[in-house]
Amino acid sequence: MRARQPLVSGTAALAAAVFVSTALPSPAAAQPREAPRNAPVGPFRIGEGLYYVGGSDYAAYLIATKAGLIVLDGGDQAVGRQVVGNIRALGFDPAQVKILLNSHQHFDHAAGLAEIRKAAPDARLYASAADGPIIAAGGKGDPFLKGKPFEYEPVPVARTLNDGDKVTLGGWTLTAHVTGGHTAGCTTWTFPVTVAGKVRQALVHCSSSVLPGYKLGKTETYPGITAAYEKSFGTWRALPCEVFLGSHGRFFGMDAKRKALDAGKADAFVDPVGCKAFYAQQEAVFRAELKKQNP
Repeated sequence: MRARQPLVSGTAALAAAVFVSTALPSPAAAQPREAPRNAPVGPFRIGEGLYYVGGSDYAAYLIATKAGLIVLDGGDQAVGRQVVGNIRALGFDPAQVKILLNSHQHFDHAAGLAEIRKAAPDARLYASAADGPIIAAGGKGDPFLKGKPFEYEPVPVARTLNDGDKVTLGGWTLTAHVTGGHTAGCTTWTFPVTVAGKVRQALVHCSSSVLPGYKLGKTETYPGITAAYEKSFGTWRALPCEVFLGSHGRFFGMDAKRKALDAGKADAFVDPVGCKAFYAQQEAVFRAELKKQNP
C-alpha cells in the first residue's frame, strides 16, 4: 500500500523542507520506530533492472542482474522485512540476493540488513572502511547516536570499500563514493541504468544532513567532520546525477515522482535539475550551521 502520509511533493518543496535535522532526530528525542517513515509501500520499477523496494521514506533499492540480485540499503528492521516481501512481490527470489550494499550505518539504513540476510543467508555485505565496523557491531561505536535505541542486529562485512571502489555483478557496475560528514563512511553510489530507452547516470545520495547537536568547526562531533562535509559537497557537485535517488525518499521527492510514474511518465525519476538544487540547498544549510556555531 501507499505511505499513510504524503512525502515532499516536488523539488522546490523538497529543497525548502530539508532542514539541518532532515535525517534523524536528536538522541534525546529519537524514536527509531517512526511509522510515517517506515510505512509499507508497494515496490516499483525505476529503470531496467532497478526497483524501489523500501518503505515510505527509509529507502532500499533492488538491482536484478544476470548473476543474482543486489540490494542497496535495508532501512530499519521493519523496512528490512518489507524489502524481503517486496522482492517476492516483484517475482524474484530473495535467496538470490548476492550482495548487500549500504549508504551508512545509522539504524534507519542498516538495521534491516540482518532481516534481508535471514532470507538470503549467502548474501555478502560490502561497506565502507569507516562505517562497516559499526554495522558489524550492530550500531555500537557511532560517535553521536549512542545507546539501545540506535543498536541493531549485527551483520558481518565481507568486503571493505574505499572511495572509488567498484562493485560488479552480472553486467552491472556500481561505484562507491565515500562522502563523509553525516557519518564518517557515508557512501554515495553511482551507476548507469537504462530509463525510458536511454542509458542514464543514477546517483543514490547517502546523506548530507547535519543532525541537531552535531558540532562543526572548532569543536567537532568526530575528528574531521567539518572537512569531510566540505570535501563531500565538492564531490557531489562533480558527480553525474540524472536519475536522482537517495537513502530517504524525501530527499528526491519520491512520492510525487511515483505518482508521475504511475500516470505514465516513464522517466519520472530523471531529475538532474532537482539533484543540483538539492545539493545547493543542502550546502547552504551546512554553511549556515557552520557559521552559526563559529561566529
